[in-house]
Amino acid sequence: MNYTTLPHTNLKVSEICLGTMTFGNQNSEAEAHFQLDYAIERGINFIDTAEMYPIGGNAQIFGSTEKFIGTWLAKNKHKRQDLVIATKIAGPNRGLDYIRQPLDFSEKSLTEAVELSLKNLQIDCIDLYQLHWPERIMNMFQKRGLEKIDSQWQDNICEVLTVFDALIKQGKIRHIGISNENPWGLMKFLNESEKHGLPRIATIQNPYSLLNRLFEVGLSEICMREQVGLLAYSPLGFGFLSGKYLNGFPEGSRMKLFPQFTRYTNENCFKATKLYQELATSLHLTLTELAIAFVQHQSFVTSTIIGATSIVQLEENINAFEVRLTNEVIAEIDKIQELIPNPAP
Repeated sequence: MNYTTLPHTNLKVSEICLGTMTFGNQNSEAEAHFQLDYAIERGINFIDTAEMYPIGGNAQIFGSTEKFIGTWLAKNKHKRQDLVIATKIAGPNRGLDYIRQPLDFSEKSLTEAVELSLKNLQIDCIDLYQLHWPERIMNMFQKRGLEKIDSQWQDNICEVLTVFDALIKQGKIRHIGISNENPWGLMKFLNESEKHGLPRIATIQNPYSLLNRLFEVGLSEICMREQVGLLAYSPLGFGFLSGKYLNGFPEGSRMKLFPQFTRYTNENCFKATKLYQELATSLHLTLTELAIAFVQHQSFVTSTIIGATSIVQLEENINAFEVRLTNEVIAEIDKIQELIPNPAP
């Protein structure tokens, strides 16, 4: 396993981050603990979760992902010091009425969310605390461009950073990150922290895969020049880039269970995935290996978040990090990207 340090922190993390959004819905507590055991045995020390997990959540299972991680941590207290635990606060606009109201980034909401995550995770301090998505309405989740400026949103980024500053000084969180952000948002956070001497954004967690390379436009240069680490999520596009959905959605699969997640179900995603499958086959690789190796190849990626519902899937995903792609293969990938660019924004 290779490791790196998150920019402007002392957090040393594995190049693979274990995503956990299936814990509590698609995975039982025992299965979640088994995945954690296996991942750490393989050298992963970076675990990502969120207050809203598991996906497909409701009031009955709300918070169960963090709770399952918490019960595992309680049984493995001697391993806590070697792990980096990341979680997130949910923002508005997502129909999550069962979490809390209002869903915003006010001092009250941030404080309550941090306290609940600490309780669920059974830890004293969160290593990386992230805003799951912006408060303002913007081009995220199936939107390529900004359709209009959110005139209702009042810029409170300095206030948010001020709250984070207090939570860091209280020892409840160590470092902060953002997620599902655009270039303006990232630069605004960086400028406000520099101007007022407030905590600096260390990471941005955004989608990045063969089916969605929008991060390369604007954000990649900012991250490299400003030293912000990309935590790339959905490297397999909700499982699409394993190839298992090319002939339909099997019973029990994520796409069958959660039909509302339509980012990867359009016609161009199927077309592009078939082309990437053909390329992988010609290279004697699985599509999973090609997809993960592509993400890992990018210099602006700090850590890649992988998730699985079975140990077999988790093992395959981890093993794929051993694959290295040549410049010639990247050129073939770019040809497909030019033909069908970013079908899953």
